[in-house]
Amino acid sequence: MKLSSTDIARRVAGDIAEGSYVNLGIGMPMLVAEFLPNDLEFVLHTENGMLGMGPRASEDKEDWDLINAGKQAVTILPGGSFFHHADSFAMIRGGHIDISVLGAYEVAANGDIANWSLPGPKPPAVGGAMDLVAGAKQVWVILASHVAKQGAPKVVERCSLPLTGVACVDRIYSDLATIEVTPDGLVVKAIVSGLTEEDLRSKTGTSLSFAQDCLILTPDGS
Repeated sequence: MKLSSTDIARRVAGDIAEGSYVNLGIGMPMLVAEFLPNDLEFVLHTENGMLGMGPRASEDKEDWDLINAGKQAVTILPGGSFFHHADSFAMIRGGHIDISVLGAYEVAANGDIANWSLPGPKPPAVGGAMDLVAGAKQVWVILASHVAKQGAPKVVERCSLPLTGVACVDRIYSDLATIEVTPDGLVVKAIVSGLTEEDLRSKTGTSLSFAQDCLILTPDGS
């Protein structure tokens, strides 16, 4: 049993504290915006120059002058604002973003992250990731799959791919588990229903410990 991308996004959204300033990375992290409670206040930041971003726009209300960093048509919430690209990065580099949620190719046991370059003909694209992992107060990584297509672990002892940031990741959300990066190593805080501790260890390229109050996750994201 595995969690879907929707399940993972819903779980991440549920862990964000009210009032947080949050940057959602391109791709799967953008789904998180769809599951933030409407009755609580969250401030979403996008590096192309917006604070107060709302969910994706419905097809009949798309305004292509109003997009996020992933070029998706989005909405803006009351009180939202627009500004220059350079001002957006000043917010990131100045430490004003509480949480950066982004994807990764590899995450190491010490919190190193590699998410911008893979071997092959496709050109690498780091975007604002290096700024975000260095400037955000917390870095949360979403892995749609705990392992790569060939079966290699994405959570490893040491990254083999070019690094985006060093010792910066605080938490990992995958289709199999939620893992905290601590000074004493990786601690599993939640594991998907039906998966044993040994199953998860076999799909992880470094050692794991399990919290005493480790939660059991079901495919509805609970």
